[in-house]
Amino acid sequence: MHAKRTTTDRTRDADEQRPRRLAFLRGIGLRQVRMFTGLVLFAYLLSHFLNHALGNISPEALQAGVEWHLEIWQFLPVAILFYGSVATHAGLGLWALYQRRRFRWRTIEPLQLLLGLSVPLLIYGHVIGLRLSNALYDIDKLYPQVFYAYWVAAPPYRVWLMVLVMLVAWTHGCIGLYVWLRIKPMARKAMPWLLAVAVLVPTLALLGFYQGGRETIRDSSSRGWQEKNLSVKQLGTLAQQATLDRVGEAFVIGYLGLIGLALIARAARGLNERRGGMIRLTYGADRMIRVPKGLSVLEASLRHNIPHASICGGRARCSTCRIRVIGNPADLPPPSSREAFVLDSVGAGDDPTIRLACQLRPTHDLAFLPVFPPRNAAAARLAARAARVGEERYLVSMFVDLRGSTKIAETRLPFDTVFIVNRFLGAVSRAVIASGGQPNQFIGDGVLALFGLDDTPREACRNAIRAAAAIAASVDELNGFIGHDLPEPIRFGIGLHGGEVILGEIGYRDHMVFTALGDSVNVAARLQDMTKALGCETLLSDELRATAGIAADQLPTQQVEIRGRVEPMLVCPIVQSRDLAAALDQSELMFA
Repeated sequence: MHAKRTTTDRTRDADEQRPRRLAFLRGIGLRQVRMFTGLVLFAYLLSHFLNHALGNISPEALQAGVEWHLEIWQFLPVAILFYGSVATHAGLGLWALYQRRRFRWRTIEPLQLLLGLSVPLLIYGHVIGLRLSNALYDIDKLYPQVFYAYWVAAPPYRVWLMVLVMLVAWTHGCIGLYVWLRIKPMARKAMPWLLAVAVLVPTLALLGFYQGGRETIRDSSSRGWQEKNLSVKQLGTLAQQATLDRVGEAFVIGYLGLIGLALIARAARGLNERRGGMIRLTYGADRMIRVPKGLSVLEASLRHNIPHASICGGRARCSTCRIRVIGNPADLPPPSSREAFVLDSVGAGDDPTIRLACQLRPTHDLAFLPVFPPRNAAAARLAARAARVGEERYLVSMFVDLRGSTKIAETRLPFDTVFIVNRFLGAVSRAVIASGGQPNQFIGDGVLALFGLDDTPREACRNAIRAAAAIAASVDELNGFIGHDLPEPIRFGIGLHGGEVILGEIGYRDHMVFTALGDSVNVAARLQDMTKALGCETLLSDELRATAGIAADQLPTQQVEIRGRVEPMLVCPIVQSRDLAAALDQSELMFA
């Protein structure tokens, strides 16, 4: 037999469940409320469209469908939920118009808001004519009366207006569903099926609306049909219709007034922010901008066209816009409940230096580093080189590796390790690109860079040596920014060698990678490995030194055994990579 649960056991269980409930509540914000109310409205719209689609079968099926539709949506608890969702969703749409400081016009976000704000103006007459007339005067309008009003009694533009209403409302709802589902794990697999439903449902609904209209036009000339469907009980009196028209006019004036107030409030807020002063946002060592107080970090990035990762579009539904604050975070406003919930979910809730860029609105100067790099044009560059696949040419291969990454991972949270590795790879890539090279592959915490895709062998060698010195300077700068978070400064090793390679693509199906294939690439990788044993930062082949035009007495040399090669190889071990800049300068003076 099971022992009876004691009061202490029940109290302990309640104490364990309380943090879960609190965490759930912390995850609810305005966006979650907007999403829930939008789902309720989309469910109503789907039910209504499926009802319209029954018009393709028969008028009797259409009438039976509307009875079921009304039974569900006029059931008191469901009706309260529905009308509450209508009011809440409309109010949050106006709030979004006021709150959003910048819209990315190349995305669907502005279209979604525009369509959502236009729906009440397009649908108000239909709602007042059906729902309000029933509530005030007990007028019982169903499909025969609606079809008669649109297809027979009204001007032709009313039919097209109804078609527009259906398409606008459905498109707005589908955009909302897409924005909600696109970051879900199964969304990619389900998207083709959802797209098929998104096209099929409104198509069938519009065809049902058309078939119902045709039936009404054909039957409306019959006196028996008119006596059955066009009574005062079903259409109301002229005085009642006049009252409903005045209500509609008042709604339009009031709704447009609310939109106007939101726009005026936006302008007033912008003026107030400018008067409140400007603050500086510093993106590590890359860039500094001045923005008015009140902007979120993500909004500031978008305003100044600075790439910033954000998969969910700044809705606090992901953590890809995370930043690491440099310096004392005490002057920052505390995280909102939603921001705290997202940070807790990725294990960063206890670190005050990690914040969400879409939620943080700094009031003082702020220096930070993005945790995740934004999407870049790497894919476009690779595609542009596709035509060069199979070409044989002289290239310089550079392998750069982060030292001690395993030790860093052992003492830090996983996302902290990713942050440090990303900063290192970013510092290396910037130095490579600035020196005329191209980062080609990211292998764990290392980089393969190529020099000479568009240069002569001498220029390629000199650019690679120049990049090694620039990498040392970039890593020193990075250590200055995040050194307080590390037990010891970031260290690295570089291997450099040049030779004839084949440009090609390796991989499988959709996972092909453009790269260089050849013995010189393998030698560069092994030279990088040997920097650990030789205690140097950079190890370059003496052959590369000679091709670059640097005198033999300017760099130290040493013979080493290279795995996979029969003959020993003469190399130049460089203890401090920054010294290579002086060697390049000296060689330029000699050739001047």
